[in-house]
Amino acid sequence: MESILASELKLRYGPVGIIFTDEKPEGAAQFVKGKWGCVISMLSAAAKGKTAVFDRETAGCIGGGVGLGFSDYSNFPGGIDYFLSTGRGEGFREGERYKQTPELAAKFINSLPKPFMEKKYLVFKPLSGIPADEKPELVVFYVNCDQLSAMTALANFDKETNDNVVMQFSAGCHSICLIPYMAARNGSPKAVLGLLDVSARPMVDKDLLSFTVPFEMFLNMEKNVPDSFLRHHKSWLKVKERI
Repeated sequence: MESILASELKLRYGPVGIIFTDEKPEGAAQFVKGKWGCVISMLSAAAKGKTAVFDRETAGCIGGGVGLGFSDYSNFPGGIDYFLSTGRGEGFREGERYKQTPELAAKFINSLPKPFMEKKYLVFKPLSGIPADEKPELVVFYVNCDQLSAMTALANFDKETNDNVVMQFSAGCHSICLIPYMAARNGSPKAVLGLLDVSARPMVDKDLLSFTVPFEMFLNMEKNVPDSFLRHHKSWLKVKERI
């Protein structure tokens, strides 16, 4: 499956399709059960051409299980509310200080969508390697500021509203899967800007963020490229030259 946008935006890395399936792809990279791993490292590998697969026992960490829709934070040692804020003290992991208090962290966690994964596996696969008859749930792009400006405009190109791209505090894996998938399933599809999670930043190039869209939204954006500013506005041509 080729992407007009990938070519037009001169992406550094290819788009990644996120697939829900009961069939495990052969030769896919997978974390070892019981060993820590970061979902975003697998996303980066997929953007560079590899395929990665996850299940409930190989999501890399508790947060990864949540971000990919397999589980929740109910079994987090010491409480996820303390981990995201002040920490619980000796014997527990140091608090990340992303929320001022455990109470604020708890409200954030309680606002997250519940586990949704009904299939056995979730797969990251280069979009270019996905057959035309196979439909991913989501498509993830790695974009810099110039590419983000184009994607944001195009996501709003044929809409009556102007809030079709959202950015919110979340874990990196929440922003690439949990949040955009649940928004689409609830009838309010949005593009989600992500990888603003400080803990995920070491896994990506310093100038890139993620831009995730539900598959139907992706198809619509692709369809709109020929009539949009991407082919007609001289300002974009100037920007494109420097990418």
